[in-house]
Amino acid sequence: MNLEECYRILELPQGASLAQVKSAYRRLARRYHPDVNPGDRTAHEKFILLQQAYEKLVRVLPTFRPTPVKSEPQSRPPQPPPPLSAFEIELKRASYRQLQEFLKYRCYQRAISLVEGLASRLPQDAEVRQWQAVTYQCWARQLMRDRQPQAAREYLHRALKADPDNRILWQEAEKDFRTLDRLYGKEI
Repeated sequence: MNLEECYRILELPQGASLAQVKSAYRRLARRYHPDVNPGDRTAHEKFILLQQAYEKLVRVLPTFRPTPVKSEPQSRPPQPPPPLSAFEIELKRASYRQLQEFLKYRCYQRAISLVEGLASRLPQDAEVRQWQAVTYQCWARQLMRDRQPQAAREYLHRALKADPDNRILWQEAEKDFRTLDRLYGKEI
């Protein structure tokens, strides 16, 4: 495996820093870890490739300095998203109240439609992504109670994808995955 492949596996541009490599590895390892994807052979193989690519880059990076790749001059660093307009703030507030009602009365399909629409309207909003993840997790737990383990697993994955940096969500999802494995074993 050459360095270019290592960067590609870690979904990084060639010449990324050691800190970027470590961050990408942690993010992808959580996504493809065998404990999160029990029985998924492709995820397991991807996890092994990630591990190998990471180890190679960590060994080489402190001493290796790639030749600079000619690119367009860097302008300013990426700007944070612009603040929400008054309309968007009110939309978010009203949507949150409605989402709470939907979740309270277990109207999960409506809640999912609401947060997905809001996420498409406000894709950079961290709170909306968190609401989306929580909604998916609630629906996954309902699916577990309804004895639909495959669908529950799918919505747990969606929750983790919606808010991948939420450690508490990862812990709760891992518990749910273990519960699914304990209740349904290899059935799913």
